[in-house]
Amino acid sequence: CIGIASSVHIYIKEKLTLVAVLKCIGASRRQTFLIFLIQVAGMGLLGGIIGTVVGVALQETFPYILREFLPFDVEVTITMQPIFMGLLLGLLMSILFALLPLLKTWYVPPLQVLRLSENGAKSPKKAKVLTFVVILVFVYAFSFWLLRRPGYAFAFVIGVVLTFSILAGIAALTMYLIKRFFPSNWGFTSRQSLLNLFRPNNQTMVLILAIGLGTFLISTLYFTKDILLAKTAIGGSGESANIIMLDVQPEQKQDVSQTITGQELKIIDQLSIVTMRMHSINGRPANEIRKDTTSKVRNWVFNHEFRTTYRDSLIASETIEKGEWTPKISEGDDVEISISYDLAENAQLSVGDEVAFNVQGVILNTRVGSVRAVDWSRLQMNFMVVFPDGVLEDAPQFNVITAYVPDETRSASLQRTLVKNFPNVTVIDLRQIYTVIEDVLDKVTWVINFMAFFSILTGIIVLIGSVRTSKYQRIRESVLLRTMGAKGNQILKITALEYLYLGILGSLVGILLSLVGSQLLATLLFEEPFVPSGVPFLVFLPG
Repeated sequence: CIGIASSVHIYIKEKLTLVAVLKCIGASRRQTFLIFLIQVAGMGLLGGIIGTVVGVALQETFPYILREFLPFDVEVTITMQPIFMGLLLGLLMSILFALLPLLKTWYVPPLQVLRLSENGAKSPKKAKVLTFVVILVFVYAFSFWLLRRPGYAFAFVIGVVLTFSILAGIAALTMYLIKRFFPSNWGFTSRQSLLNLFRPNNQTMVLILAIGLGTFLISTLYFTKDILLAKTAIGGSGESANIIMLDVQPEQKQDVSQTITGQELKIIDQLSIVTMRMHSINGRPANEIRKDTTSKVRNWVFNHEFRTTYRDSLIASETIEKGEWTPKISEGDDVEISISYDLAENAQLSVGDEVAFNVQGVILNTRVGSVRAVDWSRLQMNFMVVFPDGVLEDAPQFNVITAYVPDETRSASLQRTLVKNFPNVTVIDLRQIYTVIEDVLDKVTWVINFMAFFSILTGIIVLIGSVRTSKYQRIRESVLLRTMGAKGNQILKITALEYLYLGILGSLVGILLSLVGSQLLATLLFEEPFVPSGVPFLVFLPG
């Protein structure tokens, strides 16, 4: 969008004299406006067609590109609706974001032929404000169509407006500070490059907006890619459990543990599991809540068979969000349980609420004592409901033991011993499951990297196009300086320094804004910690 607006802005500035000539020979405002509007619409439609052809061709190659990276076959089906939508959006965006610079053609007087400035081509504020409002409405409608959430769409529009405002403010502040504290004692090339930033017909505002917004989007894409890859990573490291033993009976627990430690292997967890169902919430039976159409409690809460455990402490994947952890209770005390944050949301529970469970025919009354945040991505035993010690010890239960085995040979030896001595115990080697998961995640990582690179490449192309649109203005200025006696290397240094100032300022602000935006995305949307990479500073800033 910024590429369209900046390109049309500079194109129209070069054609203002032509517009005045057309009006001198009898062309009306409407005719001159439509001439350039049709040109922009035609270029937008042509660009949309080219983009559609390239997109369809690229989509046809996906099955061959991704065949070695995805664990399933990809079938490509081309439908006409997305193609028409893409063409329509391309045309609308080209016209809409070209309206602001196109307004100048409406207000160009015929006397502009005799003028050297564009002062007579300024459009009134009312028309600009109306066009700006139409653009914002379109951006909101387009965002809502994609996101289907009015809050997210509104936040996106606010973010775009803030980004534009910050970049425009920094550009204006830069020009003011250079004028106010101009270094008169610098050399000719350095002074001239700074003067170019606020000369008549300067492109400082447009180029800082183009470079800053382009860098902002590219850096945000890169940071978002890192967030997504971090989200797909397997939690836990080091000596994680890779052997799990199920259905260990209470009387077998000690013998199984001794068998594992007897082979000099490390036991990770020993858990007692009790199955139960939720019977009532705050005195309301499950059937009554199911029939209540106004209830926000999810049905699965009452259909689910909870596998619960009891212990006196938290584990590494848990943190208390609300309430207090109860490690142990004595006979006669109220049973205060700890529930996961997900269960609290789905069952509409909070600290202090009463919950009754059906423990294999026995009703057990409890109260929510704390709500835990659970990292379910860690490959270890996590539970929605955890009881304190002193409650479920005598309930029907089975045990689960997990251990770490360093190699396949010792894993096979342990499994043979367990199967021989404890036929009822089910032994699962997680090593192969880990291998499959890591293989799939490697392929997912490649796909995310590919899509991120493709999006970043598109942004770089648009950014280069935005910067190159001012080259004709630079050529005319270079010719003028050459006729005044400037040498070729001086002109080259002046141009290089000007672009250096604009590039560093625009890209630095864009990267800093992307850090803020990525932090908000990581916190509010992905709910992941954000650790920024130094790549945008090392690559995009020098570029």
